[in-house]
Amino acid sequence: MKTLILIRHAKSDWGYEFLKDIDRPLNERGYRDAYSQSKWLASQPYQFQLIVSSPAIRAISTALIFARNLNYNEQDIQIKYGIYEATTDDFLNNIHSLPDAINTALFFGHNPTITNLFNLLSKDITIDNIPTCGITILKFDVNQWKKIGEVLSLKTEYKFPK
Repeated sequence: MKTLILIRHAKSDWGYEFLKDIDRPLNERGYRDAYSQSKWLASQPYQFQLIVSSPAIRAISTALIFARNLNYNEQDIQIKYGIYEATTDDFLNNIHSLPDAINTALFFGHNPTITNLFNLLSKDITIDNIPTCGITILKFDVNQWKKIGEVLSLKTEYKFPK
């Protein structure tokens, strides 16, 4: 069984017009949502084995907050440039490349890819838009990450802020 947790980065601050998109930080609501959402996820019965983040500051910041609340070593967060401005196929390739010894992986990324990927992999739920700091959980009855996509999720869950 593989569990894939897709999380859209928390709300970013658009108040710095001179910053590049990749450098935008979280805003106050983003920090608040990341803390509350990560506390909820920590209360769920998962063994968090891997956290992967886009290199965007807002995604890394969200991943760090989650890591702290999930008792995951922050230095073990993997930064993958291939999930920033990624297509759904690019993102799926990153999932397929995970070691099969890992059973539960969290990915912090961006829309529209997070929403599109969730809808591609979910057998029973379609979501129009995963909001910032939205958590989606997909469970697959497979032993290899490369089978995800060929096999759709057995079960899906989600938790959105607000």
